[in-house]
Amino acid sequence: SIAHAHVQTDVTMQDMQALENDNRRLTSEVCELKREKDGHAVSEASLREDNGKVAFYTGLLNFSMLWAIFQHVECVVKHTPQNGLPKFQEFIVFLMKLKLSLPHQDLAYRFGVSCATISRIFDKWLDASFWRLRSLITWPSRIDMQRTMPQAFFDSFGSKVAVILDCFEIRIERPSSLLPRSETWSNYKNCNTAKFLIGICPQGSISYISEGWGGRTSDKHITEHCGILDKLSPGDVILADRGFDIADSVGLYCAKLHIPAFTKGQKQLTAVDIEKTRKLANVRIHVE
Repeated sequence: SIAHAHVQTDVTMQDMQALENDNRRLTSEVCELKREKDGHAVSEASLREDNGKVAFYTGLLNFSMLWAIFQHVECVVKHTPQNGLPKFQEFIVFLMKLKLSLPHQDLAYRFGVSCATISRIFDKWLDASFWRLRSLITWPSRIDMQRTMPQAFFDSFGSKVAVILDCFEIRIERPSSLLPRSETWSNYKNCNTAKFLIGICPQGSISYISEGWGGRTSDKHITEHCGILDKLSPGDVILADRGFDIADSVGLYCAKLHIPAFTKGQKQLTAVDIEKTRKLANVRIHVE
């Protein structure tokens, strides 16, 4: 009947109104969840607005620096829609692995891909970064060094400070063979590591990085065999820590080494040695 049809129409309209209300509510909830997800995700949008997050996850100062390096490297990285992640997120995965040493499985869960994909991403971006960024590490000329020598270095050691030496170690997986396991064992880190020598200019830029050595290798041995001493010029001044007992080797290049003083069996350092050590510590702070 007409009355029955009218009731059906009213019910249908009520149902449609209820569905529309539910749809608006659900859409609002989805948008809110998306905003929450984006806020917690390590995405381009979240990093662009938060330099603190950039520094924590990548080790870089701000998003501008991150974006500049990404653009410099990404041009040599092959990428297709089948890769699973956008190029920029792949780059973030790579940097997070370097900065935080997260397990592949952790990164796979975070970004919704497989461990194999994370492994391929890391290898791909590692190769690309090596080839595109290696030219940024250069040994400056003495003229350029002297022209821009920071006053703190000049006041303490003159105008010929060439480099500040240090070593750093990166934890590696425990080798299965006994000899590599022994050669990479680090008493300092209490694990297996790869060890690198780094040279830093007084101005703060990196001027040298050695190839990797086993964590057991001494600072002295790496310095004498990695090739950095061949870059020295007569009169150069080298600053280092106590582990770099390389004065004789540096002297062969007519250069001079400054390291913190030793007590040499005495109960305490002399006033002169204390002052030298203080000056060295004050300038090393600029590059550490």
